[in-house]
Amino acid sequence: MTADLAVEHLQQALLTAASLAAPVLLTVFAVSLLISVLQALTQIQDQTISLVPRLLAGAAAVLLLLPWMLDRLTGYVTELYGNIGNPWM
Repeated sequence: MTADLAVEHLQQALLTAASLAAPVLLTVFAVSLLISVLQALTQIQDQTISLVPRLLAGAAAVLLLLPWMLDRLTGYVTELYGNIGNPWM
């Protein structure tokens, strides 16, 4: 394995991890922004009010996107394992 190939595999792994985490993180960010606006409008500054909706939104996003995430991850692992015997990939 050459250094270029190792860098390519690491880059692909990081891109896969980022693409799996991005939808969940964006969902939690959107819910957090919405809760922050509501807290600013009502002038209620309690941290626990924003924590529970963020946790629920993150859990819901993971549950809804789990089939897509597993498909994406198994595709990456299948491609990675398929290239084990190939010295050029």
